[in-house]
Amino acid sequence: MIKRSWPPHPWPLHLVPLAILAATLAACSQNAVPTGPPAPVVTARPSASPLATARPGAASTKPAASPAPSAAFDPTGVKLVVRVVVGGLESPLDVTSAEDGSGRLFVVEQAGRIRVVTEGRLVQRPFLDIVGRISSGGERGLLGLAFHPDFPNDPRLFVDYTDRDGNTVVSSFVLKPGDPAAADPRSEVVLLRVVQPYANHNGGALVFGTDGLLYIATGDGGSGGDPHGNGQRLDTLLGKILRIDVDHAAGRDPPYSIPSDNPYADGADGARPEIWLTGLRNPWRMRVDKPTGNLWIGDVGQDRWEEIDVAHPGDGGANYGWNRMEGFHCFKPADGCDERGLALPVAEYGHDFGCAVIGGVVVRDPGQPVLDGGYVFGDACSGNLWVMDPAGGGRRDPVLAAQTGRPISAIGQGQDGKVYATDLGRGELLEVSAVGG
Repeated sequence: MIKRSWPPHPWPLHLVPLAILAATLAACSQNAVPTGPPAPVVTARPSASPLATARPGAASTKPAASPAPSAAFDPTGVKLVVRVVVGGLESPLDVTSAEDGSGRLFVVEQAGRIRVVTEGRLVQRPFLDIVGRISSGGERGLLGLAFHPDFPNDPRLFVDYTDRDGNTVVSSFVLKPGDPAAADPRSEVVLLRVVQPYANHNGGALVFGTDGLLYIATGDGGSGGDPHGNGQRLDTLLGKILRIDVDHAAGRDPPYSIPSDNPYADGADGARPEIWLTGLRNPWRMRVDKPTGNLWIGDVGQDRWEEIDVAHPGDGGANYGWNRMEGFHCFKPADGCDERGLALPVAEYGHDFGCAVIGGVVVRDPGQPVLDGGYVFGDACSGNLWVMDPAGGGRRDPVLAAQTGRPISAIGQGQDGKVYATDLGRGELLEVSAVGG
């Protein structure tokens, strides 16, 4: 349920460029054209197709709450505004900080470039340009970026993109020797390759957790309704949040190790040991809240419902329900689905408010006391922004805080705690703030 901070008008689809409907994961995808084999092939693994089931320690229907922030957040009456920081970007899909003390913001462009914004200015020289390695358009392209937690002492950055064949690649790059203003495109080390059976639902978000491990969001492989049941299968990396260790991989191929507390680390019965969470449809944006260690996920819905999920530290093995459920509602079957053992969302909204959720951030900005400690998220098609209290357990009621009319593709945070969003259609980086904040 959405709490209205004022009576909403219909979401302004006429303001959304056509590109948003293809490039930002519009929820209705039944007409997707297959671009590969009818069943996904990830890497050589046993042919068994075990279903996702809860492991010991996995989240129940209502996961235990992590420690709450020191002060309660009240979303009532919060109103948000956006202002343009810079323009001149081409189809920006993500924004993040390296948290290296430089104050720089890094903006991911769909075609395959990473751009730098510093002191309110867009640097013309790309930080990284790998356009020639990427298939871009629709829901494909350079989709995610994360810097190593010890950057630049550890000069690696990690990206998620669709290659020229439309398959997912997760790679690392390093800074150019003696040049902190650019990454070396020749330094690529491929960590993962995931074959995509269709052109949509690629996921693509990357974040490092407070445990120093890399979390990778993958979509269910595309088409509509998850025709191969990937969300509930454990022998595929599709429809998951993966968790890998990129720091203890000396001599390994692929160049990462499996954390010993991953729920399927032993690979029994053909389960992929990289899996951390299951039952996701298209987790387009996810962020870690450092004070709690919680992972906040925006999972794009199918026909009716968009959802926000949260995973607490120790929730490995949690199953978020797709394609049994969409939001809090049965999907397959349409009625009477088995909810036992599932981790339900913490919030949802229907398609009268938008069509593609953009996962957001828990704001940690003492300079904005009205917004500090609240969770901000949005929608790509309507441009709506919501706030809600991230503390506690169970279902939350977001408050509609702004109707921007912009095709928002990502929400991120600078090292100083300021909140930013990307406007896909206008090619702008926006700052998000609370009125009177």
